[in-house]
Amino acid sequence: MMVFIVALRYSSTVVLKLEIIYMPIVKYIKKQFGFRGIMNNRDEIETHLSRIKLLMSAEKTEENQDTPEENEELRTLVGSLSPVFIARILEELSTQEQQILWHFVSDLKKDEILLEVEDSVRVDLLFEVTPQIQSTKVRVFDLFEGRLRQIPIENREVLAKTTPIWIDLVMPEDEELAWAGELFGVKLPDPRNLTDLESSARFYVEDNGEVHLHSDFLLDREDESRNVMVAFILKGGILFSIRNEELPVFRLQRLRARAKAGYVSEAKDVLLDLYAADVEYSANALEDVYSELEAVGRQVYGTNMTDEESANILSAIAEEEDLNGRIRRNVRDTRRALSFLMRGKFLSEMQYEDVREILRDIESLDGHTAFLFNKINFLMDAIVGFININQNKVIKQLTIISIIFMPLNFLAGVGGMSEYSMMTHGIPWPVSYLIFTIAMILLGWITYIILRYFGNRKLTSSPLSVRKS
Repeated sequence: MMVFIVALRYSSTVVLKLEIIYMPIVKYIKKQFGFRGIMNNRDEIETHLSRIKLLMSAEKTEENQDTPEENEELRTLVGSLSPVFIARILEELSTQEQQILWHFVSDLKKDEILLEVEDSVRVDLLFEVTPQIQSTKVRVFDLFEGRLRQIPIENREVLAKTTPIWIDLVMPEDEELAWAGELFGVKLPDPRNLTDLESSARFYVEDNGEVHLHSDFLLDREDESRNVMVAFILKGGILFSIRNEELPVFRLQRLRARAKAGYVSEAKDVLLDLYAADVEYSANALEDVYSELEAVGRQVYGTNMTDEESANILSAIAEEEDLNGRIRRNVRDTRRALSFLMRGKFLSEMQYEDVREILRDIESLDGHTAFLFNKINFLMDAIVGFININQNKVIKQLTIISIIFMPLNFLAGVGGMSEYSMMTHGIPWPVSYLIFTIAMILLGWITYIILRYFGNRKLTSSPLSVRKS
């Protein structure tokens, strides 16, 4: 039996490698000749492309925004085309035009079109359409021909007829939570209260067999980064996920599961792939931290910084340190969740291997986060050192000025006494005070020259200068 399992896994690995090697060739053949029973006539595509661009240009003009005839004509034309034709047309359009056309494609054709288009177009369609997708609070997915497929849910009756493996709820209303809970016999938590749980109560099994996991997922944006709590419930072969906002990890999982047959086969595969995608997303965020710290390092080592520049760099380093800490917390929370699944014996042997691979990735990320903490501390110490050097320079300049003016203050005190007037009694006072002023200037200049001479002598006799020479 073990020999059969090993042979099966080896054959699947070989098939996967062959698929990766020959996928570009297959895509090119499909694009040129249009397999799946439809021949790709280039002239016909150009005709439809010109007609669609004309209708979309009319759609975008202000005077035609409220003309349902144009909208209906475009929708009818798109509905009459096959998924292969639509895929080829999408590849010829700009990103903005793709979004307009994608709005008129029926949901039944979208999955087939996503399998036909090029990878770059597929990513744009799935990711750029996020504002429209976010309005959907309940997303239901089942398996269709080995791929994850989203089922449009309009009301409770439609939801009751589905046989899903994954129900994803994003900012759901109380009514929508009640729908899913009553139909599938599960009590779903309120996403607004997910953070109120104690850390010891985040992973547990109910008496009825429900497996509950509350995990942090990283959300890294240009203006902010934070960890978002997501609640998972496994019951009856269905994965329920509840959260307060959209996350890139979930979009990435849907993209992969739609594009590749056999990527997931059950609800626990979806859960493990979400954790794996979160680790991958955290690794990408760590690469961004590396890049930011390298840029900061070039600023620190390359020039003499002012106090204002040092303050800005310290602020940038503090942001990267905060992100690094969130990544470390995120992967450690993922490790706890995976360890809970392994200890509870909820996984198959193949899923155990997937979990071990994810844990190995987490171990490597731990080393990177520790290294980044050390690098951040070093850069902060270096910047603080530069600030101290700048302050020392100011203090040194003030000290030199005070030393120069010390004998001048003495002479000024002498010149202000009555004895000086008695000593210069036979000399006109303008001449005497002119000579006195010239003497003060010469004394200050001589003091400065002496200080500079001893300062240069000290620098030339230092061990560092001797080593350089």
